[in-house]
Amino acid sequence: MLIIPVKEGENIERALKKYKKKYDKTNVMKELRNRKEFEKPSITKRQQKIKAAYRQKMQQAEM
Repeated sequence: MLIIPVKEGENIERALKKYKKKYDKTNVMKELRNRKEFEKPSITKRQQKIKAAYRQKMQQAEM
């Protein structure tokens, strides 16, 4: 449960913004999506390697 302290006279939009930021940092939706379908560890590792290769390729292209 997320608790957002709201100060006296604080705008509700600001409180909602704080809530959304805190919610995003907890990665709740990401965790739910990951648990929805099981993915083999070998597939996860393969995807991580592909992403790392892509990032490395992009960094080398900048130089």
